Amino acid sequence: MRIVVNGQQAFGQAVLKALLERDENVVAVYCAPDKEGRRQDPMKEEALAHGIAVHQPASFKPPEVREQFEALRCDLCVMAYVILLVPETILDAPTHGTIQYHPSLLPRHRGPSSINWPIIQGETRTGLTIFWPDKGLDTGPVLLQKEVEIGPDDTLGSIYFDRLFPSGVEAMLEAVDLVKAGDAPRVPQDDSQATYEGWCRKADVEIDWSKPAREVYNLIRGADPQPGAWTRCQGKILQVYEARKLPAAADAKPGQITAAGADGIAVAAQGGAIQIKRVRPEGDKKIAAADFAAAAGVEAGAPLG
Repeated sequence: MRIVVNGQQAFGQAVLKALLERDENVVAVYCAPDKEGRRQDPMKEEALAHGIAVHQPASFKPPEVREQFEALRCDLCVMAYVILLVPETILDAPTHGTIQYHPSLLPRHRGPSSINWPIIQGETRTGLTIFWPDKGLDTGPVLLQKEVEIGPDDTLGSIYFDRLFPSGVEAMLEAVDLVKAGDAPRVPQDDSQATYEGWCRKADVEIDWSKPAREVYNLIRGADPQPGAWTRCQGKILQVYEARKLPAAADAKPGQITAAGADGIAVAAQGGAIQIKRVRPEGDKKIAAADFAAAAGVEAGAPLG
C-alpha cells in the first residue's frame, strides 16, 4: 500500500519509524509547521533522513492542500498525534480511508487531553483506540482498542510514556495489517456512553486543599508533568510534582504544611495529607521540594493556597 503518515513529535516519529523498519511504502509525511526558534519536529527529521517528502500545511482546509494530498494517490492515511481538523474530503481520499490514534477508550474522553482527565477523575482504567475519523471530534467507528490499567500511583507521564506510547505504536501497526488484509472492523461508537473534555490547562489544575485528599492527589498526578498542578506559596505560584498520599495530620487545617524536610513538603487536605517531592517555583526550574523549603524558609505550620 501507498501510505501517508500524518502526525508530529515523538509519537509521530515512532509510528513512522516502525512503518519504515518493516518496509512499508510511506510516500509522504504531513506534520506541523516549523516554529521559529524551536528545534525541527523529530517526525520531520525522520522523514527527511529517509528521503520522504514532507508537507507542513498550517490548515487542511485550503483547496490546494486537498489537491496536493489527492495527487499522492495513497491507499491509506495513518494519523498519529494530529491536532488540526482534517476535512472529510481528505480523510476519504485514500483508497482505504484514514485511521487515527486516540489515547482513550472511545467514546469515553473524546477531546485533546484524554490522558489527563481519566486520572484526574479517579478512574482505574483507560486505554487507546484506533478509529476511522469522520467529520466529528473523535466520533468515527472503532477499528481496535487496547485497555490499560491506571494504578493508584500512576501519573500522566507513566501512563503515556510507559504504556500508551509503546502500545499505541504497536496498535497502529496491527491496524495497518488489518486494513491490508481487508479485515479491519468499523464498529460504531455508542454515543450514549460518550464524554468530552477540552484541553487540560493551568486554570484547571489549581489545587483546592479543602477538597478530599484523594481528589487532590488525583489532580496532581493527572497533571504531572503537564500542565503541572499548582498552589501558592508565599504569594507566588508553586507547581507540584511527584506526590504521595499520607495519613491525616492531627489538628492540621487544609493547606497547612505539616512537615518540611529531607522527605519533601507534607500538606494537609480533607481527610488526609499530600507529600510533595518536587516543585517548580514561579519563573524557575524543577527542584527537590526539600531544597525549595530550605531556600525559601518554608516550615511546618505555614499555609499554601
